[in-house]
Amino acid sequence: MQENKPILIVGLGNPGDKYSRTRHNVGFMAVDFLTGTDASWKSEKEAYTTVAKIDGNKIIFAKPQTYMNNSGISVAGLMKFYKIPLENLFVIHDDMDLKLGEIREKVGGGSAGHNGIKSIDNHVGKEYNRIRIGIGHPRDVNLQIDPSDWVLGNFSDSELEKIKSAIKNINLSNK
Repeated sequence: MQENKPILIVGLGNPGDKYSRTRHNVGFMAVDFLTGTDASWKSEKEAYTTVAKIDGNKIIFAKPQTYMNNSGISVAGLMKFYKIPLENLFVIHDDMDLKLGEIREKVGGGSAGHNGIKSIDNHVGKEYNRIRIGIGHPRDVNLQIDPSDWVLGNFSDSELEKIKSAIKNINLSNK
């Protein structure tokens, strides 16, 4: 991470109430939790953003409003506007290959079929920080449905509680 440069933390999701409880919106949920209920959001570069100071670092939190498949458009615009180096970009997103509520971090890698990650990779490159939150896979609960239907499906109340508990374990202080 480049010191003395802002950090951009992007939660991936789809805009609108229709998607608010879907598995694909776990990135939005995480950013909402991390910023708290008193965050002041504004619309810029096709995203909702809010700024905070954590451990002396300027942190820009963002929720792209371009829909998942075009997240890279918003991320690239924000990075250019705020002069964010790639190593200061953190993207929080859902991951079907992780068990429900499991959190993993890595730098770079492939998209694993995640269209939001593909879009960001295409617009800014691949070597950014990823915080992946497990949403489980339909096969884990013996469902034979298309993965796109799974990610756009709503969490059950018990699943949502597990996700909220996992999100509380995201620590931004050591970033």
